[in-house]
Amino acid sequence: MDAYRTKSSETIREAVGTARLKDGRTVRRLVDKSLLRGRGPDIRGYVQMLFLFITLWIGVDFYLFVGGLERGVASATARPPGVESFLPISALMSFRYFILTGILNHVHPSGFFIFVAILLVSTLMKKGFCSWICPVGYISESLFELGAKMFGRNFRLPRVIDVPLRSLKYLLLAFFLVAVSALSVDELRSFIYSDYNKVADIKMYLFFAHISTAAILVIGALVVLSLLYKNFWCRYACPYGTLLGITSLIGPMKIRRVEQTCIDCGKCADACPSLLPVDKLDAVNSPECIACYSCVEACPVKHTLNMSMASGRKGLSQKQYALLLLGVYFGIVGVAMIAGLWQNSLSPHEYLELFRNIGSISHGF
Repeated sequence: MDAYRTKSSETIREAVGTARLKDGRTVRRLVDKSLLRGRGPDIRGYVQMLFLFITLWIGVDFYLFVGGLERGVASATARPPGVESFLPISALMSFRYFILTGILNHVHPSGFFIFVAILLVSTLMKKGFCSWICPVGYISESLFELGAKMFGRNFRLPRVIDVPLRSLKYLLLAFFLVAVSALSVDELRSFIYSDYNKVADIKMYLFFAHISTAAILVIGALVVLSLLYKNFWCRYACPYGTLLGITSLIGPMKIRRVEQTCIDCGKCADACPSLLPVDKLDAVNSPECIACYSCVEACPVKHTLNMSMASGRKGLSQKQYALLLLGVYFGIVGVAMIAGLWQNSLSPHEYLELFRNIGSISHGF
């Protein structure tokens, strides 16, 4: 490896000196072809499509389930447990309740396991959930890519606005963490087993099924802003991603740059959806890094950027990262299913009775 580095470094320095290249064709003329990397298959795109399909599948099943309740049919379609992935606050409460008592609640058990899987993925492998699994992240990415095609570019807020605006998601996260941590075990148990928590997913569905004008305007504004600015929601407003970004800081995996083979072309920084100065860092240790591999794929020189545990280590390819991420995530989900802990204990008749009175059910806080 050392011999390779020396040869690579000398070849590149002789070819380009200290020039900062922006034109990919110029790089190909000046750099030895043996050092160039080709564009590989879009493995992350395949994984994103897989989880989008799973999300749509869950959504259709849940639509049929609620439709059965609306018709007064208790067992028309089984409730898909995966819908609990959209109840992060309930999952956070379940997680703290489990830490304090060792008891896994039977109201939203799959939400607990999904939360644990996501935390583990983000702790071990940076914030990969956001760019590989999260359907909102996929939609956000698709929007800014569409915006770049529509307007010829994406825009960037001035630092004087960007930094304070980014603090909003940390304030939101702090609010939720403080609120949940302030609850006693009895208060946590009371909420977890409350009628409100039992139908929180149904209430969420009804909110969007009968969406208000104000909510449409807010979502419309987020769509427009997401067309203009890269990952607007994720960058400025998502408290869930913020939590995962903080946990990712203690993990061993990071994007690392080999300075000796870096040609200072700046392509990695241009490609980064989180607007990080990858070309200036030895290791990307930012909570904003979403492990999307955009910088790695944009780098024209082999092995100059990689996802690894330490400098000098061979990094994980996109394929290896994807297999590890899927293994961790589906491994935890699979254990829950095999152990019989995936489905909740609420009967179809209990759901039907709760649905008949759903208008009078409130959270109680």
